[in-house]
Amino acid sequence: MEKDNIEQLFENLKGSFDTQAPEYGHEDRFLEKMNLGNKGATSPIKKIAWWKGVSIAASVAVLIAVSIGFFNQNPSIEQQVAKVSPEVANSQFYFASLIEDQLKELQAESSPETQKIIFDTMLQLKNLKTAYGRLEKELLNGGNSKLLLSAMIINFQTRIDLLHDVLEQIETIKNYNDANYTL
Repeated sequence: MEKDNIEQLFENLKGSFDTQAPEYGHEDRFLEKMNLGNKGATSPIKKIAWWKGVSIAASVAVLIAVSIGFFNQNPSIEQQVAKVSPEVANSQFYFASLIEDQLKELQAESSPETQKIIFDTMLQLKNLKTAYGRLEKELLNGGNSKLLLSAMIINFQTRIDLLHDVLEQIETIKNYNDANYTL
């Protein structure tokens, strides 16, 4: 059955085949194109090999840089203080979380009437935090640890008391404004 189809196909295509001889120099032109094609085929392989080497070298350089950065990290002041006195690290975490909660409350109470008091409070907190940083550095430099630890705790308590007082003042301002609106 297939033979019949193939024979029938050739019968139908009879006379339409190109049977003329190619032009003079056709074989030379063909071989020249083949040689150019081979040169083009080897060129990308060399380029790929070159880029592969550069990418491997770059990857190794990045790994070395990351590992140097990882192993040569200088510990932060908080980490150094925690090594000197683990109790400070625990109390610092506790006080910092209390302060953070009160700061969120303070920001939630922000209104046009309370903006000035909140701004002033934030400046005072920044000053207290700067003073705390100086106390940490002094502790690391070998100062009187009991006195410095006491001062650090007082600094935290001062910040908490400040935030507590400001929140009470804001509540008073809100109540005063509510009383004026209801009259």
